[in-house]
Amino acid sequence: MDRITQDSHHRQRMMIYRQTHTTTETAIRYKTSRKTVIKWWKRWDGTPESLRDRSRRPHNSPKKHSEKELKQIRRKLKKHHWKDLLAAYQEMRDHHGYKRSYGSFKRIVRKLRGDAPKKKKKRRKNKPYQRAAYPGQKLQLDVKYVPVQCVVSGEKYYQFTAKDECTRWTYREMYAERSTDSAHDFLLKLVEKAPFLIREIQTDNGTEFTNALLVVKAQHKTLFEEALERMGILYHRIRIATPRHNGKVERQHRTDMLRFYDHLRMFSLADGRKQLAVYQRKSNDYIMTCLGLRSPNQVLEDYLSVM
Repeated sequence: MDRITQDSHHRQRMMIYRQTHTTTETAIRYKTSRKTVIKWWKRWDGTPESLRDRSRRPHNSPKKHSEKELKQIRRKLKKHHWKDLLAAYQEMRDHHGYKRSYGSFKRIVRKLRGDAPKKKKKRRKNKPYQRAAYPGQKLQLDVKYVPVQCVVSGEKYYQFTAKDECTRWTYREMYAERSTDSAHDFLLKLVEKAPFLIREIQTDNGTEFTNALLVVKAQHKTLFEEALERMGILYHRIRIATPRHNGKVERQHRTDMLRFYDHLRMFSLADGRKQLAVYQRKSNDYIMTCLGLRSPNQVLEDYLSVM
């Protein structure tokens, strides 16, 4: 017998007792309030089914999304292929006067898509991490392979990415090879383009950044490391096989795949760089949940105004 059936049969016995006793005596006997006894006495028709709990769902929802809002949401989601919810929400908020929270927006999207409820994963308990306190305190660098389906000629290209831990400001460049020469050139362009002074840079242990894992060349510094030393920038390598330590730039690569590479068709390196530059100019204006639904440029402007 399930819990609901047990409750209704318990109330049935209470109502039978109430037939020959007063409301107060019934409330004392079954250790409940007089108000509860009166409520079930009014509903009782002699059967346990009448004593089941009724739905508490409200009859109307004043804050329910209107048909006009739902139509606009469907149009924006279709534009972003029902994937980039944050970009769709930003357009709704900036161009259509959408006032609801991002959480409410995601709930209505799940309902429109008919998503099945996800099982909750056991959260990893990470060690406390001290976030960068100001722009340029630490930048994470990593390399992303340009998907083969994006390149008509079938050649391999690579995107070097730098992401500031404090403001999430991001800079990207595309190269034909994954080498220390490319990393050195990217570093020079990064220092020139960054709107703040760079104090520390963090990378993985790839050979384009360091020779630390190479037996023969372990004592020889790469062009990238020499440039960092010459510029007075601190260099930090993450532990081996722990890409989560570079999680901010790794997450940015997933976002770049969604917003840029899923729609990219390039015919040469020059063409790819041109299209990437267009995406780069507007990418730092996209809002982010980790910044309180603000863009990196907005957060950066607040810091620069007091520095």
